[in-house]
Amino acid sequence: MNRLAAETSPYLLQHRENPVDWRPWGDEAFAEARRRDVPVLLSVGYSACHWCHVMEHESFSDPHTAELMNSMFVNVKVDREERPDVDAVYMDAVVSMTGHGGWPLTVFVTPDGRPFYGGTYFPPEPRHGMPSFRQLLAAIEESWRARRDDVAAFAERMTAGLAESADREPSSLLPSDELMDQAVDRLGELYDPRWGGFGAAPKFPPGPLIGFLLRHHVRTGRVQALEMAVGTLDGMAAGGMYDVLGGGFHRYSVDQRWLVPHFEKMLYDNALLATAYIEAHAVTGEPRHRAVAEATVDYMLRELWLPDGGLASSQDADTLGEEGATFVWTPGELRRALGDADGAAAIEFYGITEEGNFEGASILRPVLEVTPQIVEINRKLLEIRRKRAQPGRDDKVIASWNGLALAAMAQVGRRLGRADVLDAARALAEFLHERMSDGSGRLLRTYRAGRAHIPGYLEDHAAVAHGLLELHRFTGEPEYLRRAESIARVTLERFGDPQRGGFFFSASDGEPMIAKRKEFDDNPTPSGNSLMANVLARLGRLDGDHERERLAERVLGLTVEQLARMPHAFGQMLSLADLLLAVPREVAVVGPLADPVTRELADAALEGFNPTTVFAFGSGDEEWPALLAGREPVDGRPAVYICERFACRLPLTAPDQVRRALAG
Repeated sequence: MNRLAAETSPYLLQHRENPVDWRPWGDEAFAEARRRDVPVLLSVGYSACHWCHVMEHESFSDPHTAELMNSMFVNVKVDREERPDVDAVYMDAVVSMTGHGGWPLTVFVTPDGRPFYGGTYFPPEPRHGMPSFRQLLAAIEESWRARRDDVAAFAERMTAGLAESADREPSSLLPSDELMDQAVDRLGELYDPRWGGFGAAPKFPPGPLIGFLLRHHVRTGRVQALEMAVGTLDGMAAGGMYDVLGGGFHRYSVDQRWLVPHFEKMLYDNALLATAYIEAHAVTGEPRHRAVAEATVDYMLRELWLPDGGLASSQDADTLGEEGATFVWTPGELRRALGDADGAAAIEFYGITEEGNFEGASILRPVLEVTPQIVEINRKLLEIRRKRAQPGRDDKVIASWNGLALAAMAQVGRRLGRADVLDAARALAEFLHERMSDGSGRLLRTYRAGRAHIPGYLEDHAAVAHGLLELHRFTGEPEYLRRAESIARVTLERFGDPQRGGFFFSASDGEPMIAKRKEFDDNPTPSGNSLMANVLARLGRLDGDHERERLAERVLGLTVEQLARMPHAFGQMLSLADLLLAVPREVAVVGPLADPVTRELADAALEGFNPTTVFAFGSGDEEWPALLAGREPVDGRPAVYICERFACRLPLTAPDQVRRALAG
């Protein structure tokens, strides 16, 4: 057993029996590298990663390979989900060196932390123009001994280039409707009109981008934006990447049709896609969008909810070492499971052949219309599938991903009238507050086995604040707004850049990396900068705080020139631009939350899709936020105040009045 046995990360614990003398990330590893005068071999991955498991089996479990690694390097293993700061810096370096990235990430680093060579997966034998991993180890060791000056010079140049995002100056260009139209035009060029999505294979689910397209359509009426959003949502939900039996989405599709997935299931994808589908339902009214949103949240609560509270990070791509084994079927398996008649119906419904569509078996994708018989067949198949061996689950809680899930659960629970989902959202908010917060608004990154640790990053604070704002919007409970405000205040103090604007990835008192970074693109979760700027803009409008809106505008100024050129990478930032372009509208719902009349008025206010409207709820005696100050019930009756730039119309006391006013 190596030095990983005391870690909490399931990914690190998967490597504790390797003959490689793995160390966790930390000063001790680099001190040992300096003492021995050898490089650090940094290996980064995560628990659900298929090729991480492959490289672990092929190389890290091999005694001969381990002997070479131990003699030539100090070996450090990192869970990218626990330490996104480490992953981001060294991933940037590898992408700069090779033009591509991914996991497992393999980086060779000087004893002072500077990268000088890297890649992703390396095979045990030479293959497809790649050297074997053992050949690579020998070549790196030889370069370190024989060409140390060259290695040091390259590492210095590489490190100097990694701070570009932190040094970026804000543009004087402001977002405009013309720029937004250009972004949509560019997305139209990338859009796949047959299958949905953007670009060719592999296809990744563009949750934040769907959110922008829906917002742009609602604000401007542009039909093309709605068509691309709906076409993509329908393409993904057709089956394959979407789990038609159990709900939820696999990580991505290896083909253009969304059919053959990479089978891991990530919490963040499902949170973002549940939000995308429920927002599409709010725009289109289509039952199919509602059904996918509901099934996705049900999957999250059924498969990812943990005994201590919180949602697990992911489920593996592999089952007992075989990718996708839990999810695929053969004709014979269907007949044995269902009997001849239902088996034949299932085979016909899913278009299954003996050849299959994935390694001799079939991923389920409907080719016919659903009937009551098929509904019952699917119920039986799901029960049978649950008795199969299941993929491993990474049971650590990541604050940022749970914040995204909190937002999804709040909206799905309220819009679909699911009190159980809203109760789960409240329980999740309490878990984050009690187990993953220090009480001052500062968050910890990860929780597992009763232990929360690692100071939270920008994305953790931004996503949890966003989730709390959504929970306030869809429950009306003021405590969640206060918690979001507390987190926003801490984030401004600890992560903000008062000189150039925006926010650093790590806190000012966090562990220093070789380069300070700011992230702005969705990769694959919304960047902390885009989420926090959205939070600040909404809080600013609730409180009449123009300085907070200005801070959000400065974040946008750091990326505005990229939005039209690369809109597919900036969905959340484009939603921020859409919010800042909209005329500010505020809605105050005033009355006791327990009063059914208050609830009816709130339901009317929340109907439809009003993403550029901010909502506050109070009983009539609040002074904060400013939107509630002076807003009182009318003759003792609950009321709704609809305002633009804090200039309010006469209060409304009937739900139909509220609906008409917000629709106008």
